[in-house]
Amino acid sequence: MMHLKKNTCVFQSCESEYKDAEVVIFSSPMDATCSFRPGTRFAGSAIREDSIGLEWYSPYFDMDLKDVPTCDIGDLELPLGDVEGSLKEISRITKGILNDNKKVMMIGGEHLVTLGTIREYVKKYPSLHIIHFDAHTDLREEFLGRKLSHATVLRKCYDLLGDGRIAQFGIRSGDSSEFYWADEGHTYLHKYDLEGLNERIEAWKDEPIYITIDLDVLDPSIFPGTGTPEAGGISYKELQQAILDMRKLNNIVGADIVELSPHYDASGVSTAVACKVLREMVLLLHYQKYGKK
Repeated sequence: MMHLKKNTCVFQSCESEYKDAEVVIFSSPMDATCSFRPGTRFAGSAIREDSIGLEWYSPYFDMDLKDVPTCDIGDLELPLGDVEGSLKEISRITKGILNDNKKVMMIGGEHLVTLGTIREYVKKYPSLHIIHFDAHTDLREEFLGRKLSHATVLRKCYDLLGDGRIAQFGIRSGDSSEFYWADEGHTYLHKYDLEGLNERIEAWKDEPIYITIDLDVLDPSIFPGTGTPEAGGISYKELQQAILDMRKLNNIVGADIVELSPHYDASGVSTAVACKVLREMVLLLHYQKYGKK
């Protein structure tokens, strides 16, 4: 069992002791490879501060955050500017949580932080599958001279998982070579919207599933507070319905939300949206045990 300091500022009502928790929230404040607008390192603290305005109860799930055992351990202490060192620390924390038979709910950070969790998840769950929501393909082999980048993260995850175990939805931006590579059968890539999600849910119903949500899958008219906004995205209602549809999955083992850069949206709307997505994802991780069937 890992021994962790109690976090004094937590996501709304997620105040269980670590030993009692079944889902563990942490944030990975890294934006070292950001190629346009940095600032995702501030997402975790912004979400925690704003979550005071979020109701504990979700009418969508008919579940309440205060009724499910969740611990928020706060921001990880990552070595500033050290990409591989940061990924190793994310992996170390993830390994401890998995060894204690708990689920990770990570807040980014840039999307590359997902690789840190997946490196450990694939060890515990060799048949791991990923459901990926994003505006961008993230399938480059390298970007701006970096093999480890927010633009290469799903390709690096693919290197660990192999063909046919990553499904991508909402994709509307990337190099042509990424789309062609995916179309060769390496990933299930669905452009523009969420069609085909229920088909993947049915096909992967009993597989171990990790869900990664890059919040820029949402249209920037809804979610402008991100580093690489991309017009033509989905609505919040579409994302909410996707989260509810994933209740049909029997073995969701972990998740993350990434790429909120709160200071690009002075209205605070993007942070409010991220808070609500996080609430719904925490409840989804608890659903198989605590949800009303």
